[in-house]
Amino acid sequence: MKGFDFPPADLLKLMAETKSYDVIIAGGGFVGMSLALALGGAAPKGLRVALVDAEPPESTKPDARASSLSAASKGLLSVLGVWPELAQGAEAIANIEITDSSLDARRRPHLLCFDDDLNPGESGAYMIENEDLIRALKSAVLREPAIEMLAPDSVTGFEATPFSIQAELASGGRLGAKLLIAADGKRSRLREQASIKCVGWSYPQLGIVTTVGHTKPHHGKAVQHFLPGGPFAMLPLKGNRTSIVWTEDKTTGEAIMTAGEAAFLAELAKRFGTRLGDITLAGPRQSFPLDFQVARSFVGERLALVGDAAHAVHPLAGQGLNIGLRDVAALTEIVVEGARLGMDVGASALLQRYERWRRFDSAFSATVMDGLNSLFSNDNAPLRVLRDLGLGIVDNAPWLKRALVREAAGVSGTVPRLLKGQRL
Repeated sequence: MKGFDFPPADLLKLMAETKSYDVIIAGGGFVGMSLALALGGAAPKGLRVALVDAEPPESTKPDARASSLSAASKGLLSVLGVWPELAQGAEAIANIEITDSSLDARRRPHLLCFDDDLNPGESGAYMIENEDLIRALKSAVLREPAIEMLAPDSVTGFEATPFSIQAELASGGRLGAKLLIAADGKRSRLREQASIKCVGWSYPQLGIVTTVGHTKPHHGKAVQHFLPGGPFAMLPLKGNRTSIVWTEDKTTGEAIMTAGEAAFLAELAKRFGTRLGDITLAGPRQSFPLDFQVARSFVGERLALVGDAAHAVHPLAGQGLNIGLRDVAALTEIVVEGARLGMDVGASALLQRYERWRRFDSAFSATVMDGLNSLFSNDNAPLRVLRDLGLGIVDNAPWLKRALVREAAGVSGTVPRLLKGQRL
């Protein structure tokens, strides 16, 4: 990108009015705040970080969702000092059951069931309510002296030079840094301004989330019921409560969302079943569109994409946040190692290394989720026989189930140190 074309006097004035940092992060969601903590606090001799977010720090927007955190994500949050605040409200997933049937089927066969244990007493995943996670991350960010949170505000434009990147704020301010990180979501303004295209499409489905209470304990069991309209996930929360992540074809989903509470609960009960006794709504219901999206590049000149700005996946396996936190761990490790060697933390060589580490893994994960959704979200009888046969084969292969648990837990392959719970 071209540098600024200013007369020398104007350039000196502009430099004097520009606040300088090592890194600017645009977007204060889960991934943006985790990255700010990793770069500003967990890294030795923490980098100076500006975290720009559109929401005011005291904002407490209601969120009906809960997130499945892999064992690797737990390791990262432990290093960041956030996990102790979350541990009491976290529910370990003890085992996972997968079933496949039509909505009106009298019997729901248990096609695949496995313990979600990496080692004895160590779960591969934990359920955390989103409101608890955002509160813990925000509290940690506000305590960290190396992070300056600029909110409510947003990055509206940027310009890279051979030696730095300048970011313009909606408030009229200007920031300078070596590296700008786009953590501003799947409709990323910074990605668009960098002319980075995406491969992707919207699903003809609607995601519905809520929380239910029930009279019987769930014993930490997660259930994934594949239905013709899309997967219906029952994810255990603390107490006799379960988080629902419900995918439905768009027309049906919109009708369900506009129905009254009694009608909504009746539709929910059809899918939930009776194994946990009577159910009640224990939280608000929310819905959101579903997309597949992978950026063609994860980096630009002094720019890196993380989280949903880089990739958006179908929620059927609950891996969206975990994939974003892998971005956090990988980019932090690369930036910190570069800084230790005296390198410019926005150098192309470092950013290209980040892209090589993360783009294939992210694209592969998104493609797998897309394929599973296409395979199971239909009522084709011959196809159901074939896919159920495949699940049965997996169910009788303990070594394969262990490999699947390790992959979902984020501990297979080349794992960044932060995801292992190791400080840099």
